[in-house]
Amino acid sequence: MRNQLAILLVSSALTATVSADWVGGTAATVERAVARVKPALVRIEVVSTRFQSGRALKQEAGGSGVIVRKDGYILSNHHVAGHATRLVCILSDNEEIEAELVGTDPLSDLAVLRLKPEKPRVFPAATFGDSDKLKVGDTVLAMGSPLALAQSVTRGIVSNTKLIMSRPLESGGRFTLDGEDVGGLVRWIAHDAAIFPGNSGGPLVNLRGEIVGINEISFGLGGAIPGNLAQRVCEEIIQHGRVRRAWIGIVLQPLLKSGAESNGALVSGVIADSPAARAGFQVGDLLLALSGQAVNVRHAEEIPPLTQRIASLPIGREIPAMVRRDGQTKTLRVAATERPVMEPKTHELKPWGVTVRDISFIVAKEMRLTNTNGVLVTSVRSGGPSGEAKPPLQAGDVLRAVAGQPVRNVAELSAVTGRLTAGKNAPAPALVAFDRQRDNALTVVNIGFKELEQPGVEARKASLTASFQAISREVAQQLGHKGVTGVRVTQVYPDSAAAKAGLRVGDLIVSLDGEKIPVSQPGDEEIFVQMIRQYRIGTKAAFGILRGKQKLSLDIELMAAPKPEREMRRYYDPNFEFTARDLTYHDRLSLRKTEGQPGVVVTEVASGGWAAVGGLRGGDVIVAVGGESVADVSALEQALKRLAHDRPKQVVFRIQHGIHSRFLELEPAWNQNDSAAVKGKP
Repeated sequence: MRNQLAILLVSSALTATVSADWVGGTAATVERAVARVKPALVRIEVVSTRFQSGRALKQEAGGSGVIVRKDGYILSNHHVAGHATRLVCILSDNEEIEAELVGTDPLSDLAVLRLKPEKPRVFPAATFGDSDKLKVGDTVLAMGSPLALAQSVTRGIVSNTKLIMSRPLESGGRFTLDGEDVGGLVRWIAHDAAIFPGNSGGPLVNLRGEIVGINEISFGLGGAIPGNLAQRVCEEIIQHGRVRRAWIGIVLQPLLKSGAESNGALVSGVIADSPAARAGFQVGDLLLALSGQAVNVRHAEEIPPLTQRIASLPIGREIPAMVRRDGQTKTLRVAATERPVMEPKTHELKPWGVTVRDISFIVAKEMRLTNTNGVLVTSVRSGGPSGEAKPPLQAGDVLRAVAGQPVRNVAELSAVTGRLTAGKNAPAPALVAFDRQRDNALTVVNIGFKELEQPGVEARKASLTASFQAISREVAQQLGHKGVTGVRVTQVYPDSAAAKAGLRVGDLIVSLDGEKIPVSQPGDEEIFVQMIRQYRIGTKAAFGILRGKQKLSLDIELMAAPKPEREMRRYYDPNFEFTARDLTYHDRLSLRKTEGQPGVVVTEVASGGWAAVGGLRGGDVIVAVGGESVADVSALEQALKRLAHDRPKQVVFRIQHGIHSRFLELEPAWNQNDSAAVKGKP
C-alpha cells in the first residue's frame, strides 16, 4: 500500500513508466530479480584498524558485498573494507572464504576484494545495469546483511536520482573519508528500501536483477552510489590496484545568486604549486569551458558531475580552459597531473608509542610546509616513550631527524628505529628534531620497549595457612560465647600444616600460646596476623580453640606465608597486547589447581589489541598456547616469541575461566606493521 501511494504522487509524465514498473513488481518478478543476484551476495566479516591514542586499535565489524566477476572479485564500500587487516566472506550458502583487499577508493567510498579459495574455482557473479536510466518511482531492491545477520532483501522506490549532502545533513562538516570529500564526487540514488548498519556495500538492484547501485548511507532515506560510477571504479581497481584520476588543483562552487553571470562555475580556491596555479587560474575566475566543453554550475547538485569530468581529463596533456576575469574572457592552458593522495596510510610505531604517516602534497600545503619531507605524528600514547619525553611529542608534530639522521618518510623512520633498537633489551635514548607549528624543537625519546619490572621478593613471614574473620561482640554473643575475643576460621588451606593438625572451618581461635587474642571487630584481624609473625617459620605454637562447647588446644606448625600477587612474575606481550602473571597460591585454591599444574592468569587486555579482538579477557587462565602447555609466565613468553618468529596461520589458546574452558583459535595475518592480526573463534 505504501508503494502504491508513493506512485500516485509521481507526476503524470512518469505514470506510464511507473505503472509498467509496478506491474512487473509482482512477487514472481521480485523473486526472479532476487534469484539472479542472491548467489553473488556476500556477508563480510572484517577486522579493521583505526589509529588513536598512539595505537593501532583493532575492531570487528560487518558489512555486505557482491561478487561482480566469476574469478571472485567483490565490490563493497571503502568504509567497510578499506582499512581491513583480515577479511572473511560468507557466501549465500554459508560457506566461509578468506578474502584479500585488492584496492580501495575513499573518494567514491568503494573497495574491491578478491576471494581466496583453496583451489581456483568459478563463482556466481551479478551483472550491472545502467543506473543512468533509473527514474523517480522505479522499484528497487536493497540486498545485504543488516546488522551482520544473514542476507536479506527489502523493497522500495527511487526517491531521488541526484541526492547530495545538503548543509543541514552535513552537521557542520563534509562527508569525508581519509581526507576525501565523498559528496564532491558522488550523487547518491535515494530510495526508501529499508537499510541498516551492515547493509553497507550491498547492491541496489532493479527488477531485472541488475546492480544499479552500491548502498552506502542511511538517514531515513537510503543512499546508494550509482552503479555506473561503481562499475568504472571497480574496473580501475582490478586493473591497476587503485583509481587514477586527473587533478588540476582548483576548488569550484556554484555561481553566486547575487552575481550577474548566467553560466560558468566560480573558482573559489587555487592550490599553490598546482597545475591550475601554474596555468594562471585565480580565485574569483569564472570557469566557462574545459577542454572545449561548456561548464555551467548554478546548483550544488551540478558539482559532482563536474568533478567527475575533471577527474577524467587526460593526465599530462595540455588542454584549453576558458575563464572570465574582470569582464574579459581568457583561455588558459592547463596540464592535469594524477590526483594526489589526500591522507597517506597511517602506521603504528610501537617502539615510539605513536601513530604516524607520510606528508601528502595537500597536507603540506595546509600546514604551510615547504615540502613533503618529514613524518607527521597523528596520535601519541599516554605513558609511552614519546608521551614521556620532555617535551613530549604531540599530534601534529613533524619529525625531521632522529639521532642526527634526517627522516623524510615513515619508511626511513622505521629503518632508523630498527638500527637504534637492534639487539637491545632496554630503550635507546635518541635526540629527535621536530617541527611544531612554526618552531623547530628538540627532545629525547627513549625508543624501544621497557621490560616489565619484576617485583622484588619480600622476606617470608610465618603464617597459619588459614583464613579467618574477627569475632565481633554480636557474633560471640549469638554463638553462646559472650565476651570472647579472637578470630573465627573461615577457610583451612588444603594439605597445610593447619589442616593436618585438625583445624576446622568454624573454630574460634581465642589464644596463642596462652596469650588472649584481642580482636573484637572487623578490621582488627591484622593484630592476629602480627602475633603470628613474631614466630619463626617452622616452629609450633599452641592455639586455644573453642569448637562449639569444646575447649581444645592444637599445636600447629607455622608455615611461610604464600607469595602475594604483587610478588608474582609478569609478562606483557607486545604482539597480542595483553599482560599475564604467574598464579598465586590463592589462585590455585580457587581454580582447584595443585602446584605444578600449568596456567597463567591474564591481568590486563588492551582494548583494540589483537588479544581483545580474539576474545581473551581479564581473569582468563591460559593453560596452553599453540599446543604447548604453559607452566608459568616464562613458558608463556617463550611460546609467544616462537610464534612471532614462525608466524603460523593459526594460533590456538586454551583458556580456563572459573569452571568453564574453551579454545580460542586466533588466525594471525602477520605483517611488518603489526606483529599479529587475529580473528577470534571461541
